[in-house]
Amino acid sequence: MLPPVPILRSYREEEARDFYLRFLGFEIGFEHRFGPDLPLYMEVRRGAAVLHLSEHHGDASPGAAVRIETDGLADYHREITARGHRGARPGIVEQSWGFREMALTDPAGNRLIFCERLPET
Repeated sequence: MLPPVPILRSYREEEARDFYLRFLGFEIGFEHRFGPDLPLYMEVRRGAAVLHLSEHHGDASPGAAVRIETDGLADYHREITARGHRGARPGIVEQSWGFREMALTDPAGNRLIFCERLPET
């Protein structure tokens, strides 16, 4: 089996593109519409992280949470902070359960928790 691919609800294509592509640095895997004026279904990816974003009403509920484990969280934080986003100013928190985390909320209300395991002491 391959890793699961979360489907996250999105509402406004322009906001989703700005957040995921420009701000977070993801790339488009594919885009699909059943017609020119119909909702967008899009795959975004960065490294091994793959997410599907859907404007279709029944595909997902807003407010989901997804954990994305990564190496180099501090570097990624610096990268996205340098680009900036008017709706996101994330910080990094060291959690007692052994992870360093950076939580963001996308324009549709979905939470993305980028995390990195702390070294064992």
